Amino acid sequence: MPEIREVKTKKEQRDFVKFPLKLYKGNEYFVPMLYGGEFDIFKPDYPFNKVCDTVCFIAYEDGKAVGRVQGIIQREANEKWGQKRARFTRFDSVDDENVSNALFAAGEKWAKDKGMEEIVGPLGYSDLEREGLLIEGFDQKQTFEEQYNYPYYQKLIEAYGFCKDADWIECQLYSPKESPEKILRVSNRMLDKYELHLYQAKSIKELVDDHIEGIFDLLEKTYSRLYGTMPLNDEIVSNYVKDFKLVVRPMDIMMIKDKENRTVGFSLMFPSISEAVRKSKGHITLPFLIRFLRSKKHPKIIDLGLIGILPEYESKGVATAMIGLLIDFLQKSDLHHLETNLMLEDNHHIINLMKHFDKVQNKRRRCFKKSI
Repeated sequence: MPEIREVKTKKEQRDFVKFPLKLYKGNEYFVPMLYGGEFDIFKPDYPFNKVCDTVCFIAYEDGKAVGRVQGIIQREANEKWGQKRARFTRFDSVDDENVSNALFAAGEKWAKDKGMEEIVGPLGYSDLEREGLLIEGFDQKQTFEEQYNYPYYQKLIEAYGFCKDADWIECQLYSPKESPEKILRVSNRMLDKYELHLYQAKSIKELVDDHIEGIFDLLEKTYSRLYGTMPLNDEIVSNYVKDFKLVVRPMDIMMIKDKENRTVGFSLMFPSISEAVRKSKGHITLPFLIRFLRSKKHPKIIDLGLIGILPEYESKGVATAMIGLLIDFLQKSDLHHLETNLMLEDNHHIINLMKHFDKVQNKRRRCFKKSI
């Protein structure tokens, strides 16, 4: 039987962070997290550690790491949704139920001792983290924002008694084969009708200094009703901004402004850096920086992260106007396609908007739950 340890020492932290790099060595689809940043979760001043209870477990056999899992109690999410849920994330294991069962049992005991009634996952600290277990699309390249896993993970999770809680789908979006003139006309008409206009910041500094507060406020208003969301305080927002401003270009955030210059809609995109990160195994090296800058400057794929429209404008067709702007962006660039991140399978509004593209659904992810 494996030995399960709560991660406390520096060596255990290193083993915890390095384990997936070893497990997925040579895998062409796996995209690691940035290695150095993963150690932040062990720091007491990490913003999420101030609003969450967390624990990390690692499994050893014959002195060798064979599995890991992190438990999170997201107190603000539980308060918002009236739940007593613990989350699991950063689950990785060799194909052995003895290992995965022992890891989940340790997490379950920790959650029970904290008064929780359910475990759900994979879910991170917030819905802006990597989430969901890949259950379809194992031969597809992953975005940097999401996690790859081996097909046997589903078997291990279900063997411990977990069942489906929610599914997300992902798609590749291509420029429409038929002329997009109609959607572009509708887009322009909607903007004119409600005295709206497209705005893109001229620099990252302008974006952060003048617009980021409005974007995150809009994010809260448009996504708060969706599965697994929780409020983001100023410190957490600042931590996210610090990370994404290194990747995002001003042109990758489209904002729809009203006549008072208030942001009423936005789309957030990222140049795909997954190959640069994969080749460096998550380490920030000189070759990584060269590949990263090249990917950022001349991307062939753009990851479509988020689309948000104020609720009072959703029913007015302004979301369709945003899709028109994205199609226009795609047609005027030399991009191959847009790659969506997670869309809840029952979020019919956003999925219906994707019909305007020539699209291919290429991945599905699942969040599991278990009563304890």
